[in-house]
Amino acid sequence: MKSNKLFAFICAFWLVSEMMKATDGCMTKTKPNRTMALVEALGVRIASGQITPGTYLPSEGELEHEFGVSRTVVREAAKILSAKGLVTVRQRTGTRVQPRERWQWLDAELIGWLSHGRISHDELMAFAEVRLIVEPGAVVLAAQRAGKAEREAIMAAYGRMETSQNDPAGAVAADKEFHLSILAATHNPVLQSLRQAIESILDAVFPHTVGAFAFNLANHRAVAHAIMNGDPTAARSAMENLLNETTRFLESSSSVHSRMLPHTETAIDR
Repeated sequence: MKSNKLFAFICAFWLVSEMMKATDGCMTKTKPNRTMALVEALGVRIASGQITPGTYLPSEGELEHEFGVSRTVVREAAKILSAKGLVTVRQRTGTRVQPRERWQWLDAELIGWLSHGRISHDELMAFAEVRLIVEPGAVVLAAQRAGKAEREAIMAAYGRMETSQNDPAGAVAADKEFHLSILAATHNPVLQSLRQAIESILDAVFPHTVGAFAFNLANHRAVAHAIMNGDPTAARSAMENLLNETTRFLESSSSVHSRMLPHTETAIDR
């Protein structure tokens, strides 16, 4: 009889322990997810101009009510937005949106929020300038250092660009792969660490440059061939031609303007 009671106690203890583990695991997974969902929702609102620089975010209580999250989640989200330069957090006064020039513009998440929110002509041109600074130098290193597999990957990406001329989505994907493959071929860890930021910049710029794709294809081919031939001087020249063509298109294109989406669905809405 005693052994039966002991067995029942052990079973009950094991069941409670497993339930606690499951609850802990759920909390561990859910809390960060809710925090990042709130970060995304507020980040999109700030980047899109729905909450303008100089104004305050809704109070902690209002955000708790609107998004159905705890005060801890609200405060953690504010800390993350502060680290990205989007807001300053002050006790008693609240969380205030920073001027756009104080934002961390190489933050991949921020660039992503901008790309489907509001992005101005000046901001697009700033991204184009960054590309002109980074990519010609990167392609020199790629021409000098790329291995056989990396050269083949760059040529393969260019090949997909050629065959995707009537497929805008496929062309953009291949174009992005082309530039990121060059970055990977630099074998420079600092440049490679910029991959996410550069990828986000390409995501922001490419929708505005689809019209330039066909007449800029020859410049991409020249870049690819220079890398294949291990010619850094030709690679730099071709990349500068490519990026200057893109910049000229952005400057003249009527598609480049400030734009506002009325609402962008985020993870916390789903």
